Amino acid sequence: MKFEIVCDSSADLPQSYTQQNRLTVVPFYVSLDGETYQKEGVDISVADFYQAMIDHPDCFPKTSMPSIQDYIDAFLPFVQSGMPVLCICLTQKFSGSYQSAMTAKASIQDDYPDADIYVMDSRLVTALQGLLVTEAVRLRDMDLELSRAVPLLEEIRGTGHIFFTTNDLKYLEHGGRLGKVACIAGSMLNLKPLLHFYDGELGTTEICRGRRKSLQKVTEKFVAYLKENNIDLDGYLFCTGIGIDIPEYDDFKAYLLETFERKGLCPEDFGKANIGATIGVHTGPYPIGLGFLKKCDI
Repeated sequence: MKFEIVCDSSADLPQSYTQQNRLTVVPFYVSLDGETYQKEGVDISVADFYQAMIDHPDCFPKTSMPSIQDYIDAFLPFVQSGMPVLCICLTQKFSGSYQSAMTAKASIQDDYPDADIYVMDSRLVTALQGLLVTEAVRLRDMDLELSRAVPLLEEIRGTGHIFFTTNDLKYLEHGGRLGKVACIAGSMLNLKPLLHFYDGELGTTEICRGRRKSLQKVTEKFVAYLKENNIDLDGYLFCTGIGIDIPEYDDFKAYLLETFERKGLCPEDFGKANIGATIGVHTGPYPIGLGFLKKCDI
């Protein structure tokens, strides 16, 4: 092993995976009352975070980025043992996590000038950031030097896409992603937004009526995008994403696989990511979607 990997908790990787693959996760902080902050995945689980939103529908949780000291604590043991460190952070467009890590790096290098720490802006969110981390693990386990792995990972950052929908417009409205009038009208008409994350931006692509229709539309738009852009499935990683576990996910997954088969597409598999608090504060408890990221060319 030629380097160690650190990421923030917004990568939404399961604890079983991070432990098995020796990843150090620096948690974001979550507040349900605007005053007390808890470490995501440490003091409060993702499931408990969403359940609190369900139990208190007027609650709009907040998140806070990891501190500089959090990153110093993560980096320092590796630096002291002489191991290079790759740190992969949530896109700068959504958070200051990257800047906290950069400041921590500079602080450590004051005392350890030879410390080899590379802080990477993933330019991605949630499961896409997680897919980038899994590619970093693959490169690390191939015994690549950090200097060789970094350009390979940076080359694929811009290939990530997510297509998803939510069940409640009020969180988008509260976060400034949707106007109040549109939110009220949408709720009255049972309208659901279709959202798309690409090139560091989150936007609404379409509105359709009803939850089931919106979930089907997510799949159809995703598959159409793959076909229109001649995406070679063998060269990509795929995943589905969900907030709190609900039976709708099984119907969504079944329709997804059925649509792929009907279109003659055969991806390797769709992993399942539990979307964490950094995105959940904007989507509410019920986001469902899917995404993909190109594999490193090696």
